[in-house]
Amino acid sequence: AKMMKYLLFSSLGPEKFPTLKELTTSEICRVWAATSRYIRRQLLQKRAVEIGVGTFAVVPACATVGEDEVLPLERPVFKPCKFLKKFYKLKCAKTKIPDKTPRVPLDFEQIAADIHFRQEVVELCVHETLLFFAGTLRDEKEVEFSFK
Repeated sequence: AKMMKYLLFSSLGPEKFPTLKELTTSEICRVWAATSRYIRRQLLQKRAVEIGVGTFAVVPACATVGEDEVLPLERPVFKPCKFLKKFYKLKCAKTKIPDKTPRVPLDFEQIAADIHFRQEVVELCVHETLLFFAGTLRDEKEVEFSFK
């Protein structure tokens, strides 16, 4: 039910983003940089990370090297949750995260400690950014999210 709050029936006004309005762009970037680092650490430990609108994971893949040599490797993926895909009619590549992959939520306490922010600020910043992201999906605007 947590991700249901990202299924928007109408456009959002600026009053829905009080935390983003209070933070500077560089503070928002710091929160997301720390969030990215947390996600990366989990992926390196073969865990998937659920962030409300979908899941980051590492999936097995293959690369062809030279004529006929196939190298098994792993690639990071983001899989939007199925309700979100349906609701916004998103076209996404089919991705199967292996069932044995343990899933973890974002650890806001750890992310906040990493950058010496209050946990509540980090949590609200991430939530409002995802809400803003959902709003751009709803309004069919171009949006670019980059993770290091």
